[in-house]
Amino acid sequence: MFIGGLLTGCSDAENHRRGVYMLMDTSGTYKNELNKACSIVHYLLGTLEPGDSLGVARVDTASFSEKDIIAKTTFDRRPSVSNGQKRIFRDKIDKFVSAVKGSPYTDITGGVLQAVEYLNETGAGGKYILIFSDLKEELAKGYVRDFPIQMRGFNVVALNVTKLRSDNIDPREYMSRLEYWKKRSEEGSARWRVINDLERLDAILAD
Repeated sequence: MFIGGLLTGCSDAENHRRGVYMLMDTSGTYKNELNKACSIVHYLLGTLEPGDSLGVARVDTASFSEKDIIAKTTFDRRPSVSNGQKRIFRDKIDKFVSAVKGSPYTDITGGVLQAVEYLNETGAGGKYILIFSDLKEELAKGYVRDFPIQMRGFNVVALNVTKLRSDNIDPREYMSRLEYWKKRSEEGSARWRVINDLERLDAILAD
């Protein structure tokens, strides 16, 4: 297997630290939704505790790359230091969202791979991949993403899965995108859920 699962065998039942990696779709008109994504990051910064880890990355043409990570950190155990880290993190995200340019392709799989790698490295006991996207993957010519992803012990949460114009004509397209990512997550042994009601952000980090 390409990635994943290497460190999950060392999981500690007493390890309550959480690791969250959020992918933000910036393709097409979806970049107009990013103020909502920004609100979610602000919520996470207010919810995560010292010792927890947070990474935020854009979904771009080739997302399996550190260059697409906008901000990442593990919050210090000292609350005063942790609060300073959160302010810096928030400023990076706000700056990115205010100036972002749309990407021509949407490599969601590459972003998920990068998320698995990052979260395994944090050693967090609870691992969450948040996908803020319409879940329509569009790959540049030559990119290979058709393979399993091992995500045992991960929670994969799709957020704000916006319906496309074509979904209005044929809703099966919307449902098939949801089913595709559900199946792919569960085949990788991850737990899957969808949260479209952003008034329910407290459900993001539920196990």
